[in-house]
Amino acid sequence: MLIIGIAGGTGSGKTTVVKKITEKLPKGEVVVMPQDAYYKDNSNLPLDERQKINFDHPNSVEFDLLIDHINKLKSNIEVQQPIYSYLTCTRAKETITVKPKNIIIVEGILILTNKKLRDLFDIKVFVHADADDRLTRVIRRDIIERGRSVNATLSRYEKSVKPMHLQFIEPSKRYADLIVPEGGKNNVAIDIITHFIERNLNT
Repeated sequence: MLIIGIAGGTGSGKTTVVKKITEKLPKGEVVVMPQDAYYKDNSNLPLDERQKINFDHPNSVEFDLLIDHINKLKSNIEVQQPIYSYLTCTRAKETITVKPKNIIIVEGILILTNKKLRDLFDIKVFVHADADDRLTRVIRRDIIERGRSVNATLSRYEKSVKPMHLQFIEPSKRYADLIVPEGGKNNVAIDIITHFIERNLNT
């Protein structure tokens, strides 16, 4: 089993990189574990307080549960992955059954900030994109997928996304084995990662 960690700032193109890598690998061999599924449940808080949560701070993620699930998959035990809603900022009652696969890809903005989690990865990747490109993607995503207004998105970017990126996410780049500029457009880097996976699965 190989475990790949793919990090990078919000809107950097991580999801596209993961999708392109997955498409190049044999079907049924890969399971993707998004960090977003492991945000802490905040159902104990009123909705207006939940909407103010800083999702770009490491304290917002239940890393212990994510680490536990990865270790169980390594031991050939299936897990129940949470489902998190950005609209309600809570976990759903339902879960997703994740079965062990030969390749586990863990993807998220903060995954390289946690040492215990980093130590589980066979290769650590950081997807880099310019700040203005990331902001454009964040605005588009937050409006379409998360029901936020342009003003709310820009306010969140200024108050939490940008400062947390500078404090936590960008510094975690130093732990990466491979830095991928231009995200999903960088086909050379995607091929390198794919070849690494294929070579190590066959050894």
